[in-house]
Amino acid sequence: MNQPRITLDQWSALVAVVDTGGYAKAAESLHKTQSTLTYAIKKIEEQLGVELFKIEGRKAVLTPNGELLYRRGRTLLDEAGQLEAAAGRLAKGWEPEIGIAAEIIFPTWLLLECLAEFGAGHPDTRIELIESVLGGTADALNDRRADIAITPVVPPGFVGEALMQERFVCMAAPGHPLHKLGRPLTRNDLRRHRHLVIRDSGSQRGRDPGWLAERRWTVSNKATSIRAAVMGQGFAWFPENAVQEEVQGGALKPLPLKEGAERFATLYLVLASGDAAGPGARELAGIIQARTQNVCKSRSGAMERAQASPSP
Repeated sequence: MNQPRITLDQWSALVAVVDTGGYAKAAESLHKTQSTLTYAIKKIEEQLGVELFKIEGRKAVLTPNGELLYRRGRTLLDEAGQLEAAAGRLAKGWEPEIGIAAEIIFPTWLLLECLAEFGAGHPDTRIELIESVLGGTADALNDRRADIAITPVVPPGFVGEALMQERFVCMAAPGHPLHKLGRPLTRNDLRRHRHLVIRDSGSQRGRDPGWLAERRWTVSNKATSIRAAVMGQGFAWFPENAVQEEVQGGALKPLPLKEGAERFATLYLVLASGDAAGPGARELAGIIQARTQNVCKSRSGAMERAQASPSP
């Protein structure tokens, strides 16, 4: 195996200069002198025979080759960091704490059952649960606050296993004015009423949440949205698993939309460190996969039985 000519310190210098926007701030962040960083980057250019930066006006910007090497260098540093973290976990034997970021559309009762099963065998392992919405799950993965994530969107750089598909249905309280129209509803009908939305918990809030009415309340909690709908204060697309009791008890009722009455989202299970995940994270992930698979099989069986039963 050929030994690499560029050291991790040199790659760190390149990444720091690009990320901080200049040699001065990079030197400060790495606690090194500017001349040390300048020498490190010149050595990369000499040893690889490429130009990393070019001057545009009064500013140095990455060349196309520099952009490629910056991205690969960042990946290399991330992998080195993950390798060291994995070694630390192996040295300790078992993680004292496991962070899990779960999109709020994942059934809360199911997640708690998974945690209960895991906790029965490992009562001393602390669990840090982040109940996230849209971009909040990606933030938790990228910031390394979560060892496990359940998310409808797998962020770049991570690998996810399909976990389950969740169905959303547009609903409102039976006494809501939309139910009193007595006909199939259009989006124009919805626009005249309040839409209940749960806020994206991500720092960027850049993910498209789908169609939104101009009249809307945005809340931070799933339970608040459900309670507001039960009180007749608006309509929303709810995951079926979250409102089963309200529907069965008659507190919520599906709206008869002409189109778009239901939506679907696939949830994925992501291990933040992949193959380098600690034994506790791997075991908890396995419990989540197994229990979710059983729930999906039960749902599928119930649906097949319902379809096979003769109509009265």
